[in-house]
Amino acid sequence: MKRLLTSLIAILVVTNLGAQQPVPKLVVCITVDQLRGDYMNYFYHTFGENGFKRLMSQGVVYNTIRFEFSDVDKASAFATLFTGSNPCFHGITGEKRYDFTRDREVSILYDPDFLGNYTRDNYSPKKLYASTVGDELKIASKGRSDVYAVAPDAETAILAAGNAANGAFWMDDYNGKWATTTYYKGLPWYVDRYNNGQESLSARLGKMVWTPSLPIEKYQAFPYVLDEIPFRYLFNEKAGDCYLNLKTSPMINKEINRLALQFLEYGAFGARTCPDMLSVTYYAGNYRGLMDKEYTREIQDTYYQLDKDIAELLDAIDKKAGLANTLIVFTGSGYYRSEENYPEGLPLNGGNFHPKRCVALLNMYLMAIYGQKNWVTGYYNGQIYLNRKAIEDEKLALEAIQEKAAGFVAQFTGVQSVTTDCALRTGDWNEGTIRFRNGTHHLDRGDLIITLQPGWKINNDTPGEKVKVVRNNAVITPLVFMGNGLKPAHIYREVKATEVAPTITHILRIRPPNATLELPLPELSTIK
Repeated sequence: MKRLLTSLIAILVVTNLGAQQPVPKLVVCITVDQLRGDYMNYFYHTFGENGFKRLMSQGVVYNTIRFEFSDVDKASAFATLFTGSNPCFHGITGEKRYDFTRDREVSILYDPDFLGNYTRDNYSPKKLYASTVGDELKIASKGRSDVYAVAPDAETAILAAGNAANGAFWMDDYNGKWATTTYYKGLPWYVDRYNNGQESLSARLGKMVWTPSLPIEKYQAFPYVLDEIPFRYLFNEKAGDCYLNLKTSPMINKEINRLALQFLEYGAFGARTCPDMLSVTYYAGNYRGLMDKEYTREIQDTYYQLDKDIAELLDAIDKKAGLANTLIVFTGSGYYRSEENYPEGLPLNGGNFHPKRCVALLNMYLMAIYGQKNWVTGYYNGQIYLNRKAIEDEKLALEAIQEKAAGFVAQFTGVQSVTTDCALRTGDWNEGTIRFRNGTHHLDRGDLIITLQPGWKINNDTPGEKVKVVRNNAVITPLVFMGNGLKPAHIYREVKATEVAPTITHILRIRPPNATLELPLPELSTIK
């Protein structure tokens, strides 16, 4: 009897293990910068069966993800998706930061200690303070797993890869080569060959042209398009902005695929004893020359072509590693950037906020209280930075000065609210300011965080510069998990962007990134 019970228990255990979700041999994270779920719906009738439709019909689909902080951009979004934490922990508060000592704007990842390969720019992931999914995979596999990222820009490539990755590649703005940083050791031979061979972008650029992929009458999603002339864009290498323009056209997604297919062909992904990871980033925002035009045929064509690019990548993965052995994670960056020029004479609320005037008047106010010193360092990205050294030299209480400064700035016309750094540091924040706390990091946060009223514009008082309304709105962003034996499902609820990373690591059976506070998504953590 005892032997019989032991045998039954053994059979049950083996049966249960066999039914559990398998560990994928390969993880492919497909992230689309500025992806809009509403646009996917508007243009759905133009898509084929193997791109967007395949993801939506064969995957576990969540309706939308939400970022829990304000001013989301591609850098802060990617860091959040791949670390499972907000900027207050991972440190990436935006794509750029201002170096007041050098009086210039620099990349958040700028690092003069590392040279570039195929680029003059200097980058490293050292400003990313939290580990990523790829980092944890490298730790768990003791370095045996390969982790790479391919993206249009350095920030998205490096942040998707992480600190411990094998490499991160992006297209250089000025030579069109696939660039990386010497922070990552080694350059795959096939990337080197591709950059210098007949398949390189510069060798093909002269023949590239962007024209409508469909007859003009097929672009019917927006009733606001007035221009009946088909668009046509060339990419001349002699023009200084040639590659910058190309990187905001559908052509960049085709170039991303070309390099990603090199990794799949020669990188032995999915063939190791430990899972590998490849992160692929596409672009679905406005064309660089049309940032002030919201409803265009160009954006419809971008999605039409992106659908085909996704289909090509999924087919290549299926042929090389098998979708049954691959976990596909598909989502977007949760924001959409555009500029607006309002028609003349259109009566709208709002006005102009002048940061330079605000800084000058604030400095005069603080001088009247604390003496003749330069108390304000400057303004950047909605934040005012005080002169911390002067405050320290005078042995003044930083919190008291911040509060006085905040009270003064709050009286400016157009200012909705002002939050201080000390209030966020000491936990004196509420539901109205928690997004500022989540979206900033204490090591480089300004002393005052300013929110303007709706409709108000930033006027930098730069001669010859037209004041633009820049929108950075949150958008519907689907999240899809596909492959690796997952059964299709649609979950009509909102999930947090910080839940993506712990879900991936749960499926990989490794620890979540070290700053993750969320649990895996329950629909994927209870699968047997």
